[in-house]
Amino acid sequence: MPTPAALPATRSFENPDHERLYRKQRLAAAFRLFSRFGFDEGVAGHITARDPERLDHFWVNPFGMHFGHIRVSDLILVDDRGTVVEGDAPVNTAAFVIHSQVHAARPDVVAAAHAHSVHGKAFSALGRLLDPITQDVCAFFEDHAVFDDYTGVVVDVAEGKRIAHALGDNKAAILRNHGLLTVGHSIEEAAWWFITMERSCQAQLLASAAGAPVLIDPDMARLTAGQVGSHAAGWFSFQPLFDRIVREQPDLLE
Repeated sequence: MPTPAALPATRSFENPDHERLYRKQRLAAAFRLFSRFGFDEGVAGHITARDPERLDHFWVNPFGMHFGHIRVSDLILVDDRGTVVEGDAPVNTAAFVIHSQVHAARPDVVAAAHAHSVHGKAFSALGRLLDPITQDVCAFFEDHAVFDDYTGVVVDVAEGKRIAHALGDNKAAILRNHGLLTVGHSIEEAAWWFITMERSCQAQLLASAAGAPVLIDPDMARLTAGQVGSHAAGWFSFQPLFDRIVREQPDLLE
């Protein structure tokens, strides 16, 4: 991967309407990709994108709609009280409780992603951090946390606050016995961190089942984190996936 300085710059916008459409298009694409990768589990899972103008509002998937069917026009806008202010579908209570508190605690975060992916939830049952065993997982070296508790489906704002507190300033959290949560300065970044974190969980489960994985030296892991774990690297890594899913499923832009 090119160094962060060599990566293309992220987009800038002339007005909030253009930025809003851009965010919603990337959000719809992220849902289609999550479906393609098998991250859907019934009605569980959600990705949110902060509105560029109403900063305490976020766009999210309608409760009960399959990730693989979501279009730009299906997305709903939710305020800081959990009220749907644009769209005619309900919001998943867990989506509001978790994401509202993450967005409130992290003004830098534009997007957050959570889903019940198979390897993410399997690894979460171990209640531990990922080890630096591959180049890709180094994106999370010293930049992810464990929420070491489980109290059922998240329907209490106080629980959302605890998750946000556990996340801290990190790009990701492993929610014990639950799954993965990732955030980013863009939708692209948050979605990519989720995709590569899920694969990193899979890689560690496979390696640990086969033997004793060799860890990357901390200094080298830290160096690699700077190469593959920057905001720009996360944003850029998503671009080929966006191009692919839009070419294959152009209706998502409707």
